[in-house]
Amino acid sequence: MHLAYIALGSNLAEPVTQVKNALVALSQLPNTQVLKQSSLYQTTPVDCPQKSAHAVPDFINAVALLETELAPYALLTALHTMENNAGRERPYVNAPRVLDCDLLLYGNEMINTTTLTIPHPRIHLRGFVLLPLFEIAPQLILPKHGKIAQLITPALSQGVSKLTS
Repeated sequence: MHLAYIALGSNLAEPVTQVKNALVALSQLPNTQVLKQSSLYQTTPVDCPQKSAHAVPDFINAVALLETELAPYALLTALHTMENNAGRERPYVNAPRVLDCDLLLYGNEMINTTTLTIPHPRIHLRGFVLLPLFEIAPQLILPKHGKIAQLITPALSQGVSKLTS
């Protein structure tokens, strides 16, 4: 069994429902159990270009800790299937999305290929990942970046707020 951290996000089609449904879908992956899940967080869009006259809606984000027998690429494939089943489209880079699932960490693995990079390459920069990740794993040490507790201070000013109930 391997521990894996997954980031979830949505800013289209009832984002709270999308993220909650994704947490359920994670628990239904073969040979996988959700050990912990963060609260939901509302996040101002980051690197999400506006391609229409309408403002880009805020995101709802969460992080889950899984215990899984799925190998990293099998888990990534399962996450992409979840996104596709939710109706994700990719009209341009960082477009608004119904569901985004990112494999952040997989045990102590270090992978750098064209299809998968672990740890996620921007994990240390994104408040919408760091704050929910810190909530469920406050002692976590991120490879190449150090203790998560030392990384969250800059994240506090990135427009991320925990949703109540």
